[in-house]
Amino acid sequence: MPEGTALLEKYLTLTHEALSRVKAAAPARSFLEGASTDFLTMARAYVTDAEHFLAQGDRDRALAAVSYAHGWLDAGVRFGLLEAGGDDVRFTLYR
Repeated sequence: MPEGTALLEKYLTLTHEALSRVKAAAPARSFLEGASTDFLTMARAYVTDAEHFLAQGDRDRALAAVSYAHGWLDAGVRFGLLEAGGDDVRFTLYR
């Protein structure tokens, strides 16, 4: 296994699990509903980018992209735009 691949696989798995657990938390028709949707859209786009870079053999960019994806999810949960069901293993929920 090339150097860095295990870490990349770990973060891809973690972020896929996180994506499967979060949902928009802002009430429908609220001003924040769009922000919730944007955070989820950005996270999904960066995961797609990470998988593309990995398929191209560019592990450095793949790791950067999956890190951004998880950052969008984590920030969305911290701001209350996304709901993570109290999952403080995959998300930074508490101070």
